[in-house]
Amino acid sequence: MRLSRHLTLVFACAALAAAAATAPAPPGPPPTPWQAKVDPWVSASAASGPTEFLVFLGEQADLGAAARLRTKAARGRFVSERLRETAERTQGPLLARLLARGAEHQSFWVANMVWVKGDLGLVEELARRADVAHVYANPSVRFSGPVAQGPTDFRAPQAVEPGVAKVRAPEVWAAGFTGQTVVVGGQDTGYEWTHPAIQGKYRGWNGATADHNYNWHDSIHSGGGSCGANSPEPCDDNNHGTHTMGTMVGDDGAGNQIGVAPGARWIGCRNMDQGNGTPATYSECFQWFIAPTDLGNQNPDPTKAPHVINNSWSCPPSEGCTDPNVLKTVVDNTRAAGILVVVSATNAGPGCSSVADPAAIYQSSFSVGATSITDVIASFSSRGPVTSDGSNRLKPNVSAPGVNPKRAIASTR
Repeated sequence: MRLSRHLTLVFACAALAAAAATAPAPPGPPPTPWQAKVDPWVSASAASGPTEFLVFLGEQADLGAAARLRTKAARGRFVSERLRETAERTQGPLLARLLARGAEHQSFWVANMVWVKGDLGLVEELARRADVAHVYANPSVRFSGPVAQGPTDFRAPQAVEPGVAKVRAPEVWAAGFTGQTVVVGGQDTGYEWTHPAIQGKYRGWNGATADHNYNWHDSIHSGGGSCGANSPEPCDDNNHGTHTMGTMVGDDGAGNQIGVAPGARWIGCRNMDQGNGTPATYSECFQWFIAPTDLGNQNPDPTKAPHVINNSWSCPPSEGCTDPNVLKTVVDNTRAAGILVVVSATNAGPGCSSVADPAAIYQSSFSVGATSITDVIASFSSRGPVTSDGSNRLKPNVSAPGVNPKRAIASTR
């Protein structure tokens, strides 16, 4: 009975996906060539005054050769060098024009793009350029936090958290694999690096002194809540990031194992200001992970890149990410560098095709849904297939315990 109900849901999702893929687009006046390059959110926002947007250049780096390189180190070096070379060679005329206009801007190389703040006149001027391929939205996006699923009795202490045991991590540890030699990257609301569950796992801590160079980056350059802007050390102004890092590597050293990979080390990047990020802040963190820098954002070194990056956030159309491809090149390029990009499937379930937002939708992302401790898919967990980009891609890639997760970090206090 359970199997047939599951198959019925799968077939229903597939049927809805096919219907969505074949539905005709509503008629409307054709846009002019420059307007066709501009995300509707940008046009609407810029009509009311200066707004933020991402200008993608037509020439993007060809990273096809990276797949033929046999080591992560070789891939990371090749990708970072090729990306930076492409940006430096092609962005000059655009940057010169932005300087002449006195427009706020920031150059990126993780994709060949430039963050710009300007009015509709500047949007039109840039979109008319032959070297510009597209103008994407850069809205402020509020992350979707853990979903409460009712009370849970946590009075009885346990040496291993239930979710960790459920994925049979202790058996892997017993075989000698605890995550040793692996570096985990996290981009989130930040990290309280001195928390006892994660301090000993921080790559910038040797047990006596801290060195945050190449181990921490802050992409929040104004505001920043309790952390302020450009924090010189890991800081969390929302607590969500600290919780997720505990789930990955946490171990309080007193027998309470809250992380799946307690032998791994971690580095971090803050991509949200009090829970609000943008495609630009997410991109800045991806760029830093490909080639971490010192605290002055100088001397990038791809040999210090993590093996995997956790991303517990999304960028929905309701908050401005109306083009599902806004982060595709960024994520594709990060994956080409030999880094696994793990992404939350988001909390938009239980409907079919609710895996709909960047970056969970991409082929190059490893998307994760949520189950309860009894192996039931959480009602809030998003389902596939992906129809928002027309791919009908099967997602999420895997589902794992994710209901009532807050104990993971709180229990170590």
